[in-house]
Amino acid sequence: MANEKEYYPKIAMSIQAHPDDQDYTVAGTLAKWAKAGCKVISVLITSGDSGSNDAAKGADYKAELARLRETEQLAANKTLGIQQTVFLHYPDGELEPSLALRKDLTRVIRQYKPDVVLAGNPEAWFYGNEYVNHPDHRAAAQAACAAVFPSAGTRFMFTDLLEAGYEPHNVKRLYIHGSEKSDTWIDISETIDIKIEALQKHASQVDAHEVDKWMRDWAKEEGKEIGLDFAEAYRVMILQKDEEEK
Repeated sequence: MANEKEYYPKIAMSIQAHPDDQDYTVAGTLAKWAKAGCKVISVLITSGDSGSNDAAKGADYKAELARLRETEQLAANKTLGIQQTVFLHYPDGELEPSLALRKDLTRVIRQYKPDVVLAGNPEAWFYGNEYVNHPDHRAAAQAACAAVFPSAGTRFMFTDLLEAGYEPHNVKRLYIHGSEKSDTWIDISETIDIKIEALQKHASQVDAHEVDKWMRDWAKEEGKEIGLDFAEAYRVMILQKDEEEK
């Protein structure tokens, strides 16, 4: 799909488990779309309140850490040109693909009516031989995919949402990052620097100096398959075609 005319949605929504997940994975794409005039909504299911192993901190630090990480995410989103950020405040590290979570995601999809939703890969357990995918990532991805289809577009699922005024909405495309079966590559050469700057806003979690090299190396690896300098790769589900595509 990288050699076809590039798709630009009018409204896009990123759904991720933690602050900084988006900026490691899809931020180059979001920045590129935002520059082109797309309205982008960033949905963070947790606020990353378990993201510290500092033995000097007590359990009461979790609330402070959540506020800090939300502030970092807001700064990152401003860098990317994202107009709207939604925090759902689920507990970090305890996420399950529950009906309650799917319902919350269905609500925000119906509220903002994105053409595209970007989410993680619900099937991914292992990346290489050094990284076990965080269970929150899998749970967030599973709930997001189920919210996109069938929940968001089905009138009589979660009827209390309907009664509250949230009419069904059909998402046109679902972009899955972290898939071993990528079929779409987004050229992020023009936004790789913005992606790095956004990730550096998460100072409580990342080494700002090392991030530059990591992101360039990863984006080069993603783009190598189709000859792009820097790319983000996706498996894309086309759920509804635009008129000009039919």
